[in-house]
Amino acid sequence: MQAQELDALDREMLNIIQWEFPLVARPFLAIGERLGISEEEVMARIRRMKDEQIIREIDAIFDTRRLKYKSALIAMSVDASRIEYVAGVINGHPGVSHNYERDDANYNLWFTIAVPPYGNVKHEVERFAKLDGVRRYMILPTVKLYKIGVRLDMTGDEDAMDVKPTDNSSSSRDAKPAVNFEPDEMDKRFIRELQRDIEVVSEPFKEPARRLGVGVDEYIARAKYYESIGVMRRFAAILRHRNAGFIANGMIVWIVPEERVDDVGTLLASFPQVTHCYRRPTYPDWPYNLYSMVHARSREVCEGIAREFASHTGVSDYRILFSTREFKKERVRYFLEDE
Repeated sequence: MQAQELDALDREMLNIIQWEFPLVARPFLAIGERLGISEEEVMARIRRMKDEQIIREIDAIFDTRRLKYKSALIAMSVDASRIEYVAGVINGHPGVSHNYERDDANYNLWFTIAVPPYGNVKHEVERFAKLDGVRRYMILPTVKLYKIGVRLDMTGDEDAMDVKPTDNSSSSRDAKPAVNFEPDEMDKRFIRELQRDIEVVSEPFKEPARRLGVGVDEYIARAKYYESIGVMRRFAAILRHRNAGFIANGMIVWIVPEERVDDVGTLLASFPQVTHCYRRPTYPDWPYNLYSMVHARSREVCEGIAREFASHTGVSDYRILFSTREFKKERVRYFLEDE
């Protein structure tokens, strides 16, 4: 299908469904009322953008930690001739959600993995380390999370945007009360359903509610409850960032003095251009302790943003690792082992 140029209405709609998808019985009607168009036009536009692979999926995003899953970023050094083979095997693991080749001479394969509460990340990674072509690896769990939440601004002029901190970063959206959530079997069934990409129909929650044997109102109320306690971060669309025009996926890794790392992490998280910001452990051959993700429309724009970050933070010791190939990108699917 020939991709169409996104118009202003498409772009505004993409912004809405990334962060403010309505949890109501007829969400596309609610979006249409906000934009001044019909429910049918909203659905037609979203179907087209899914067909054009701009919208990847629309479903729930859950908090790995609050579901008591264990996760880590893994960096591997892999022989270039074997990287596709190794990435393919790793992709078969249900807990691997993101897997990229990045332009680092030493560690060229980067992926995230999550395992159930009874699982062991190190054991899983050690199995991968035995694959032909793997030279060495690092396990990089989150020491401290400063921000998480991808929102690609589809309406802004990136070349003209100010790179400055703001008080309304998406990290504040995750500031939910700490709740000891112990999912029962019904919770697990709800979570599995909420992770399914919704159909673009007038009442998209009707069929998942039917599968669970509950009414639509109860289904939506349960989703809102999970969101209120922070178990569900949000219900939203995820875009294919390259197809949406954000071709530069830059992981900026920083060497920050220990006494400043919290302050710098908090400051980086306040920039709207940062989608993720974490503190991670270091290794003898890898001294970087702070990671910030930026999605930009070009490498040059990403490099300019990084320079502005360095100016604001006073930290000049950094590198940008750009993704050169995407081997896998999807949500972690929770509780599949219980099915």
